[in-house]
Amino acid sequence: MAITDIKAYAHLTSDDVDQLERELDAIRAEVEESRGERDARYIRRSIQLQRALAVGGRIALFNSRNKICWAAGTAMLGAAKIIENMELGHNIIHGQWDWMNDPEIHSTEWEWDTTSPAVHWKKSHNYIHHKYTNVIGLDDDIGYGIMRLTRDEPWERWMIGNSLYNFLLGTLFEWGVALHGVETTKWRKGEKTMAEIRKDLRIIGKKVAKQVGKDYVIFPALSGPNWKYTLGANAVANLIRNYWAYVVIFCGHFPDGAEKFTREEFERESRGEWYLRQMLGSANFHAGPVMAFMSGNLCYQIEHHLFPDLPSNRYSEIAVKVQALCDKYDLPYTTGSLARQYSQSWWTIAKLALPNRFLKATPDDAPETNSELKFRIRDGVRESFGIDPATGRRRGLRTALRELRSGEIAAA
Repeated sequence: MAITDIKAYAHLTSDDVDQLERELDAIRAEVEESRGERDARYIRRSIQLQRALAVGGRIALFNSRNKICWAAGTAMLGAAKIIENMELGHNIIHGQWDWMNDPEIHSTEWEWDTTSPAVHWKKSHNYIHHKYTNVIGLDDDIGYGIMRLTRDEPWERWMIGNSLYNFLLGTLFEWGVALHGVETTKWRKGEKTMAEIRKDLRIIGKKVAKQVGKDYVIFPALSGPNWKYTLGANAVANLIRNYWAYVVIFCGHFPDGAEKFTREEFERESRGEWYLRQMLGSANFHAGPVMAFMSGNLCYQIEHHLFPDLPSNRYSEIAVKVQALCDKYDLPYTTGSLARQYSQSWWTIAKLALPNRFLKATPDDAPETNSELKFRIRDGVRESFGIDPATGRRRGLRTALRELRSGEIAAA
């Protein structure tokens, strides 16, 4: 099952968690106090670059019958859509730049280039996902209502199609995100009425009409006799954006080490435990400056979940301090290459298409589903690490996981 006692799983005391809270609050305060012209210049230049790529791509596609123009226009337009969705839309709507008091770059005004209305995204992502991160039964992003992503969810026959649903979600990602905002799982549980569903669909319909009209009617029509080639280029650009956004998001949420939590754990957690849940429930991937920018700096997903409303260009410096805290408290800092993180996510989805009886690991000790019950109990007392008297170093969760993998600790 998922983690029911985050302090026990993390091998931390209440005092440890309180101290961790104070140290993370200090990191937030330091960044908030140092925000200034450097950060404002960063976001304005990012917007200028995105718009230049979009305009350049649209101009090139006026001659979309030419193969070179088609390829260049499609690439520029795809890159523009990625930047707009990842570094601009996602982060601006989070309120990362509200401190500038610029009405153009404000979470209340920005509407992004995708079929999901910003008003729905703010609820389903900013509020529900970031508040209930990886809490079973509360965070709808665990499987998006169409896939099984934890052994805590009982297997049903329809889940045999996990890999197919995964492929379709990646291909149609912007449409999946739009429908995610309807919260159909709440309707199935009787927590949402059909009238509310219809209201949400009307809002989505207006946004879809604008997006479809722009990409598949207006700009192709402006290309004159080349309209078929331009329409195809726009579709490919949207597909490029869909796959990239899907991969980035899955690499930050579903690799091994991105833990799940029970509702009971959430209901009694302190602010420090909320911080801890974000650290243990998220994952990073390695990226240089260009890939970090193109991912909206979500290669630093741990830092983003800790501080979702701090400027994304500061995540790299925040990451150094968060890693230092992980070292101090002997906590894992889940990261790896993009290929590694995605392959783990893909494998989790593929294997969980099967019932638990066909899987090797237990629901308390599996790569994608862990709980504090995986650690040994001696004479009825759960193992507590604390400070190693021989070295003076803390022996916490990172050490416990390493020793468990090496066979030094027997599973419960």
